[in-house]
Amino acid sequence: MQAKTVFVTRLEQILWSERGTHPRWQRPLIGLARLVHALARDLTEGNLRLHAMGLVYTTLLSLVPLLAVSFSVLKGFGVHNQLEPLLQNALAPLGESGQEINTRLIEFVDRMQVGVLGSVGLALLLYTVISLIQKIEQAFNYAWRVERPRPFAQRFTQYMSVLLVGPVLFFSALGLSASLGDNVYVRSLMEVAPFGVLLELARILAPYLLISLTFAFFYMFVPNARVRIVSALVGALAAGLLWEGAGALFSTFIGGSTRYTAIYSSLAILILLMIWIYVAWLILLVGASIAFYHQHPHYLDGRTREPRLSNRLRERLTLQLATRIARAHHCGQSAPSQIQLAAALGVAEGALEQPLRLLESREVVLATATEPPGYVPAQDPERITIAWLLARIRGFEEEEDGYRARPPEAALDTLETRLEQSREEVLGALTLAALARDDGDAPENDDKATA
Repeated sequence: MQAKTVFVTRLEQILWSERGTHPRWQRPLIGLARLVHALARDLTEGNLRLHAMGLVYTTLLSLVPLLAVSFSVLKGFGVHNQLEPLLQNALAPLGESGQEINTRLIEFVDRMQVGVLGSVGLALLLYTVISLIQKIEQAFNYAWRVERPRPFAQRFTQYMSVLLVGPVLFFSALGLSASLGDNVYVRSLMEVAPFGVLLELARILAPYLLISLTFAFFYMFVPNARVRIVSALVGALAAGLLWEGAGALFSTFIGGSTRYTAIYSSLAILILLMIWIYVAWLILLVGASIAFYHQHPHYLDGRTREPRLSNRLRERLTLQLATRIARAHHCGQSAPSQIQLAAALGVAEGALEQPLRLLESREVVLATATEPPGYVPAQDPERITIAWLLARIRGFEEEEDGYRARPPEAALDTLETRLEQSREEVLGALTLAALARDDGDAPENDDKATA
């Protein structure tokens, strides 16, 4: 037992110590181990699973309207015939139940006449579909640690682009890949040994590549974050492998089982469909997490999902942010973004959310209208004293609904007042501008600058 404890302790020391202290060949293995730990932590904590469960309900509610809208758009471009085989491939792990569900869904879509719904019916139809995309965005924003949703106008235009343009491009690519197999020149190339093997391999890998490209499209455009193409592809390829593997396992152990039919009778099809939709969304969210960790590897350096800061570090981090933003403005540099500030300070971007919100609410910094937004001083740093700023940091969110210090304690109130007075005496009239100029000495006079 003691030997096992020593082994676990040693393993934790290797896993969570600085990567630079290990040999070069161990660093990728440590990074992979941290990634597996982070994914297991995100799944066991329940939030990813809860988002996947919520998306199951929204998908069932919005599936037929989504297919109806996509079918109407695709019909105008003449590629609507690709909808049924794609849906059949997505439901293939359900076995015979998937084929029956596919047939019923296509029947519903064929019977739905979008043109006779009227303005109210069409509005409800679009609302149902847009609500599904909104739920997907919320789940992806959680995976990407994004707390601010898109503005409503931007959200509406991008959702409509996904609905109208996305299906056309995707199904056009499917039609093109299918037509290549019947092309005379492609067939002649297949008769040549090397090209024939390569084309056959491409035909086998085509479903995996198409589903991976679809996932990459989601990872790049759905989260309210700037996602690099490489990170989106890494997450999409990993999710595509999980999709193929989970589909094979599902069809073998669950889709072909007769126990569900014996237990649930006619409801077995619905139960299987719900389980597969849940697994599919979970795979998609795991891929989004992999893309996030690939783009932000410093999130793998901690044992917890969100960085934990003590009151002292939170105070120091806020002062560092204000100082760096003021220094960039003083030196005539471009306004630093949250990503740049996080990289310069060596912390995760999520750790800067609250300090930046504090500085914005106290009109110390101001976010620019660029994308991504940069930060500039909201007022002259010469007018902001460090004593005033520290008082604002310590009292942040006290005015909101929450804890109230009751009953008043006279002794504690006196002690806090003396501490504040001592802090102001030590800091004097030291301003944010002086700190940004690397001048740590307060001016000789005792006049206090006001903010």
